[in-house]
Amino acid sequence: MIQLRKVDIQNVWNILALSVSDNQKSFVATNTESIVEAYCAITNGGVALPFGIYEEDTLVGFTMISYGCDDWEDAPAIARDNYAIWRLMIDQRFQGKGYGKAAMAAILDFIRTFPRGKAEYCMLSYEPENTVAKALYLSFGFRENGEMDGDEIVAVLKL
Repeated sequence: MIQLRKVDIQNVWNILALSVSDNQKSFVATNTESIVEAYCAITNGGVALPFGIYEEDTLVGFTMISYGCDDWEDAPAIARDNYAIWRLMIDQRFQGKGYGKAAMAAILDFIRTFPRGKAEYCMLSYEPENTVAKALYLSFGFRENGEMDGDEIVAVLKL
């Protein structure tokens, strides 16, 4: 069963060692970049919730969730007072085994507990060429809303 576990001193180095395959590296920031972004967001009054994704005791991926956009320059309008999935990655060794889908379900279950406040939507963004991610997100009910986050397509899910 997939579990989300907070990034801490016990697992941070293992999370930093996770990676996607070479042909996916343009689609997702490294976990090092993500944890630095989380630190910057938190120390500047924003919300970043980084987690290791575990199957039992095996670390298989990483995700990062945010709430609101107080510290997010040029944020899509939908980000205000809503949740965002900033990152979702499954390590290359564990891809193609259903962990991405299970992780997305666990992430949405967590968000629906409204850990940082009520929200109407969850948003995320993805590179237009990332057809695998797009298919996963659409299968959970995310829909493109016409906004862009830089060069990425924004999709939203009503919570």
